[in-house]
Amino acid sequence: MSVRGIRGATTVEANEEQVILEATAELFQQLVDANGIVPEDIASIIITVTQDLDAAFPARAIRELPGWDLVPLMCALEVSVKGSLEKCIRLMVHVNTDKRQDEIRHIFLGRARTLRPDLAEKE
Repeated sequence: MSVRGIRGATTVEANEEQVILEATAELFQQLVDANGIVPEDIASIIITVTQDLDAAFPARAIRELPGWDLVPLMCALEVSVKGSLEKCIRLMVHVNTDKRQDEIRHIFLGRARTLRPDLAEKE
């Protein structure tokens, strides 16, 4: 078994608590469903947000999902680069799996599809 990183990203239209939490939950649920993940598979999750999102901790959205409250979560600020995608939430899910790299499904939603169109097209 290996530890693999699964990437995900989405965008929101407003810096509002409910909007951030709903977008994070939707992204995470799609990532979990696409890869057949259960809580015990996850070693940890790192969540980053762009500096224009400060209305909520997106980790809360995952922690409040039934069965996911013991998964180690950490939020951080994404590196601020001029001209980069705004209002973006990114996930890096570290999962224990027997899947090969090419079997992992990364999830990119909304305007975040532009971050990795090569992976988003597989959706």
